Amino acid sequence: MKKITAQDPEAVSADIVTENVEQLKALFPEAVVEGKIDFEVLKQLLGGVVEEREEKYGLNWHGKRRARQLALTPSTGTLRPCPEDSVDWETTQNLMIEGDNLEVLKLLQKSYAGKVKLIYIDPPYNTGKDFVYPDNFQDNIKNYLELTGQVAGGQKLTSNTEASGRFHTDWLNMMYPRLKLARNLLQEDGAIFVSIDDCELANLQTIMAEIFGGENFQANISWQKRYTRSNNTVDFTTVVEHILVYSKSEDFRVNLLERTHEADARYSNPDNDPRGPWKGASFLNPATPQQRPNLCYPIRNPNTGQETIPTKNAWRRSREEFEKLKDDGRLYWGIDGKQPLPAIKMFLSEARDITPVNFWDHKFAGNTDDGTKDLQELFEEKVFDNPKPLQLIERIIEHGSDKDSTILDFFAGSGTTGHATIRKNATDNGSRRYILVQLPEPLAAENKDQQVAADYCKKIKKPLAITELTKERLRFAAEKIKNKKPLFVSDIGFRVFKLDTSNIRPWEPDRDNIGQTLLDYIDHLKPDRTEVDILYELLLKFGLDLCGPIDKRIITGKEVYAIGGGVIITCLSTMINQDEVEPLAEGIVEWHKILTVAGDTICVFRDSAFGNDITKINFSSILQQHGLKNIKSL
Repeated sequence: MKKITAQDPEAVSADIVTENVEQLKALFPEAVVEGKIDFEVLKQLLGGVVEEREEKYGLNWHGKRRARQLALTPSTGTLRPCPEDSVDWETTQNLMIEGDNLEVLKLLQKSYAGKVKLIYIDPPYNTGKDFVYPDNFQDNIKNYLELTGQVAGGQKLTSNTEASGRFHTDWLNMMYPRLKLARNLLQEDGAIFVSIDDCELANLQTIMAEIFGGENFQANISWQKRYTRSNNTVDFTTVVEHILVYSKSEDFRVNLLERTHEADARYSNPDNDPRGPWKGASFLNPATPQQRPNLCYPIRNPNTGQETIPTKNAWRRSREEFEKLKDDGRLYWGIDGKQPLPAIKMFLSEARDITPVNFWDHKFAGNTDDGTKDLQELFEEKVFDNPKPLQLIERIIEHGSDKDSTILDFFAGSGTTGHATIRKNATDNGSRRYILVQLPEPLAAENKDQQVAADYCKKIKKPLAITELTKERLRFAAEKIKNKKPLFVSDIGFRVFKLDTSNIRPWEPDRDNIGQTLLDYIDHLKPDRTEVDILYELLLKFGLDLCGPIDKRIITGKEVYAIGGGVIITCLSTMINQDEVEPLAEGIVEWHKILTVAGDTICVFRDSAFGNDITKINFSSILQQHGLKNIKSL
């Protein structure tokens, strides 16, 4: 029975560095010696494709190397379940996670790598206000708990003012590791949509091209966030924001817009063509005969014999295509058949859906006023400034996801992405699920910009934090959809998890009292953690879905859990006596047979539950005799 310690791979998030080395080893085994990369050998194997110039195209800034390392450093934290804050805990597949998104993204790597179809984020714009995501610390979890007021420590935020020489640097150091980790979570045919203003547009596009590959750039969408002109500026009034779109690979295909009744109304059938309604396309080319001489030839009307030669414009189709269209009855010479030039019949039955453009009008994607109205309809107060409108996120969902996709937003803010996801499902009977991540940033009633939000939290008797408003919006949105569509049976709930330190205590000896420390660490699971806390850390660290099934049986008076249909079987009882060993082990074996798990099952038990090594060995032996060989203890 292998004991899991705080340093073991099972106790931390995915080790991306090790995974990268293993991938290199699979491709170039001779370049990996004792787990280390021999770059000289690797250069030789890669031949002439290695970039060795000192000056090369790219974006560099102070801290970039460290930002890259931050993405590669595993997290030792966990996500603690909060059923009391959740809606439909037992059945929902949606997640609302409170925590620093850098750590949460690390923790999601094992369970959700390659499983997210669409990521949308609206990161904090670089406005010179307090910066909420400082990464200049050694213990990220400790800093997060101090920053959010969960432990005493006095972490301070500093203003990232434009006078600072690090103005752009700080923002880039915040974004870079998060985007690196986000890419790992995308499916091969997935894409990320990022809202941004003019201040960091160029920098964001450069680092996204580096992380996702310039060849995977899909669009820079201009969203018309405002439709009225403002006189508050002395120069240019900004009426658009940007949404950068990058895919993970060439497998991504944007979903087209469904055709509208207005568009279809342009089709008719004046000549009663048996193929149905059509509309005419011009046979003229915008290019002149001098520009396109290969598209210049005489055309003869078969009904009148009249011949027409191009003068001002070339034709749109070649001679061969003209003959094919004529033979197929796809040329229309007017109601009387006497027009000198034909129209090309474009049949409604063959019409494709509408390709999206990179300018999104406020009438079809909403504006900032719409976002404010969306929230006021739920809260009856303006608790968030400038939230994104539901229409905008629904359009992103329409273009970037399928009906059964997983959608991630790790700058969740007011929760618009979660709200838009369930509303879109209610519209088209989809089964999309969302994962939202938001920092529980404290709200201060004395801050005039946060006063309304803080007062609202007081009114509903919740802690003064942004995430309380996010969860409240999701609850309101679910109720609104339920009331509007009582027969709608899709998922409108969400499970809440909160970032915290691992349930496994790291070895932190008191040098002045080693004896007491050894006694304290007999059970190295933290005493203030519940069995449910530990169960969900097992899901997370062994790479199972946080909304996966957990079944429970009572065997010889002990609670035994089967996680993920039996991928993990665990008993976290604090005491397993010698006389309980055989019936408990045999009960687990019988249940395992019923579960019919495909693949290996991991059995996990509390190490301190066994009174002595003999009890532990006997218990392990019975399980191993029946094929359960992967046994670990906490």
